[in-house]
Amino acid sequence: MDEEYDVIVLGTGLTECILSGLLSVEGKKVLHMDRNDYYGGDSASLNLTQLYRKFRPNEAPPAELGRDRDYAVDLIPKFIIASGELTKILVHTDVTRYLEFKQIAGSFVYRDGKISKVPSTEMEAVRSPLMGLFEKRRAKKFFEFLQGWKDEDPTTHQGLNLDQDNMKTVYEKFGLEPGTQDFIGHAMALYLDDDYITKPARPTYDRIILYTSSMARYGKSPYIYPLYGLGELPQSFARLSAIYGGTYMLDKPIDKVVTGPDGQFVGVTSGGETVKAKQVIGDPSYFGAGSTSESGTLRVIEVGKVVRAICFLKHPIPGTDDSDSLQIIIPQNQVGRRNDIYIAMVSSTHNVCAKDIYVAIVSTIVETDKPELEIGPGLNLLGPIHDKFVSISPLYEPTSTGKQDNIFITRSYDATSHFETVVEDVQDVWQRVVGTPLVLKKREVEVQG
Repeated sequence: MDEEYDVIVLGTGLTECILSGLLSVEGKKVLHMDRNDYYGGDSASLNLTQLYRKFRPNEAPPAELGRDRDYAVDLIPKFIIASGELTKILVHTDVTRYLEFKQIAGSFVYRDGKISKVPSTEMEAVRSPLMGLFEKRRAKKFFEFLQGWKDEDPTTHQGLNLDQDNMKTVYEKFGLEPGTQDFIGHAMALYLDDDYITKPARPTYDRIILYTSSMARYGKSPYIYPLYGLGELPQSFARLSAIYGGTYMLDKPIDKVVTGPDGQFVGVTSGGETVKAKQVIGDPSYFGAGSTSESGTLRVIEVGKVVRAICFLKHPIPGTDDSDSLQIIIPQNQVGRRNDIYIAMVSSTHNVCAKDIYVAIVSTIVETDKPELEIGPGLNLLGPIHDKFVSISPLYEPTSTGKQDNIFITRSYDATSHFETVVEDVQDVWQRVVGTPLVLKKREVEVQG
């Protein structure tokens, strides 16, 4: 390992693989290492054997679940929002040639003890039980206002300023009920909590427009999903990196991240050999994940925890028109919480499990010392659960920008239901590593019906 690299990347999670792919395309000499013998890190998709090895090391998967190779179970449940930033990166890098996408069949919201579909057309909106007749008229005016907004044309502003007025002011102007605000803020703007209401309205406007334009793109729902699971995403970016000269090493335990007397990054030691590079990027698990390093530096801190339950069902989720895939959002107000609960479900249609099995993942941000009870409202919507695997994952963030020591650390995958925050992290790390903003071009993505 005498060669010197521009960048060493530790961990093959999606964030790290996008960065190594983009850096390789830019002509950087990249070495990418992972302690696991599979791609994906925390964002991997596991077959049955791997899933049981992770959650129940002393148990073999039951034969009734079918063939090992039919499974690709996501550890982190996220969908791709059709008009979002991840789609732009996939298209810009041409990584779409390695992937096939399928639509997610429906987006649902929990309200007053029932599941209702988030309307995807004018017709569905008129029929939706989410609002009464007069509230539908008010909501229609609200959406017309958003769709008609033009920054340069004050006649479209109706006296509102998106950069100064908060969302509370906007909701009140249109007289929207708290239940409608819940549905808009959580099922469309996809906020995890209600903090956004007291902040300027612009980001919420952007998020609703993203949702509605994604919905308009392919119908049914605003989400798409790769066949064979989300683990295909990091692998596809790894291929991109390899095409441009990136070197990959899996199953390589990392003994030490080496720094010089001045605290600057020097290289990485694995199996007694040290490989040198100018910069290192990696996920928090390679940098102490909350504990201090040998040099006494605390590189990452824990900012919260996420609880996730991977559930195997032998039926679609009740009350969802037998959808083969969906998202259900349970807004926090509906269940007396501070954070929303999410349910993401996929099935054999997406080549991620055996026929007649449905994989539903229920997740939320931990608020108490009994995390599994917190996802109860989500588990209760699933009907009989054949089997479930529960994990509690700390959320880590880096303590510094990395510019001082050339050690750039990514964030843990959060509880949001899509990849927008992952891309924000990619953009943030890129800016810190390269020194200039990440710029992408636009093309279209092909999706199966």
